[in-house]
Amino acid sequence: MSRYAEELVDGGFAIEVADAPVLHEGLNVADMAHVLVLRERRVVPDGSARRLLGALMDAVRTPVAEFGYDPAHGEVYNCRERRFAAQIGRDAGWLHAGRPRREAVRIAMRLRVRRDTADLIEAAAQFAHAACERAIEHAETLMAEQTYLQHAQPSTFGHYLLAMVYPVLRDIERLTANLDWVNRSPAGAGGVNGSPLTGDRERMAELLGFDDVIEHTRDAMWQADGFTEVVGTATGLVTTLAKLAEDLEIWCSGEFGYVSLADGHTRTSVLMPQKRNPYALTMIRGEAGVLIGRLTGMLAVAKSPSARSDNLIFAYGEVPRALDLALRATRLMTGVVGGLTVDAERMYAALEGGFSQAADLAEHLMISSGMDYRSAYELVGACVRRAAIDGLRGVDITGEMLDAAARELATADPEWWLRTPVFAGSDLSDVLDPRAIVRSRLSRGGASPDVVRGMAKECLDAAALALSAVRARRAGFDAAESAVLRRAVALVDGSRTPFGELGRTQSP
Repeated sequence: MSRYAEELVDGGFAIEVADAPVLHEGLNVADMAHVLVLRERRVVPDGSARRLLGALMDAVRTPVAEFGYDPAHGEVYNCRERRFAAQIGRDAGWLHAGRPRREAVRIAMRLRVRRDTADLIEAAAQFAHAACERAIEHAETLMAEQTYLQHAQPSTFGHYLLAMVYPVLRDIERLTANLDWVNRSPAGAGGVNGSPLTGDRERMAELLGFDDVIEHTRDAMWQADGFTEVVGTATGLVTTLAKLAEDLEIWCSGEFGYVSLADGHTRTSVLMPQKRNPYALTMIRGEAGVLIGRLTGMLAVAKSPSARSDNLIFAYGEVPRALDLALRATRLMTGVVGGLTVDAERMYAALEGGFSQAADLAEHLMISSGMDYRSAYELVGACVRRAAIDGLRGVDITGEMLDAAARELATADPEWWLRTPVFAGSDLSDVLDPRAIVRSRLSRGGASPDVVRGMAKECLDAAALALSAVRARRAGFDAAESAVLRRAVALVDGSRTPFGELGRTQSP
């Protein structure tokens, strides 16, 4: 029977124990490393160290669901203490030497979050790669670029896609900086001001594959700002993907028909046979909203006074779950972009049917006739309005139509006709040709197909570099954690236990 009040078990410990699946694996590694360091420093006797490491090896082999995390016995570490004491008695008490329980959980969280962050960096790089490949494929797929869902100027679908790649690459840089922060060791902080028992804090950092230690021991135990930051970066990443999802959801509607999602990314209506809902895009948009809520929650609990656990107690589960949700959304959008069908003819028909050449025409009049831009703007605007009323398109505009617009403007301002050149007979075909307009965008970052291909190649290189770097870091994490397990096995039974049985068996 539990000594704790039922409402405390339900409203307190049960909430913490729900996070056991995301902490269990890291706790096993953190506890083993701690025992190894205590043994190296001759704090714990060899026999006790071997028995304690044996209990920890058993914990590695035991699935989380079978381990005995029961809120009736307290929070996660209470449950671990109870199991170890039942197995090896008083020898389990050596685990507390020079270290409060919170240190083990802080380490476990960082071991988990560093891997989650690395996974998200990898997924973001893979999205960037997929989007760049499609951008190259559609570097010459003309479309009317939009602002406020209105036709703006002629562009390409490839240029549009790259506008989503660049912020993702920036998020990769931010996530990499977040990973640098996460991959620092809080071990050896003791109660609050260090411990003479564990000695050199760099030793634990080395064993666990951390890049360095967190300098200040009190800060090491209570800092939470970096966890909020990594959730914020993940939220920003998925918010960018949600913008893409919203655009694609509009463009795959019958009213636009610019794109179609692969069948595997849609869901049909159970009532209306003709409906093919863009379910994948709906989920990405919703996941962005959920992440914004989780980030807000992190900020809300971070206001705790110093040396309180409430901000980190809730972060133990919230941070990994937020990163997992961001990972799922990113992988989903990568699949969507890779499987997207683009209707280039429909895009061009919409472009040709509108007036997105208007700004280029006004600039041409300014340069060719010496008009100031505001006057050229007003003249083209009047001409476009009349053409739209008459059912004409931008490509149909002629010099004669510009003269007619000037005469119309002159009814309100007689000086208009006096200061406006005669445009009748002017050849405007190249000025109004969307292809020629896009080809003219040769400046850095422009929509010219060659410029788009060049940018896409640079982004591909950046994504490949990020992918290679994060995979190397994750391999380092694996190597460090595996080495801890191998050392524990060697001390317990001379490596008679096959290491494969002690690998990364838990997958929360």
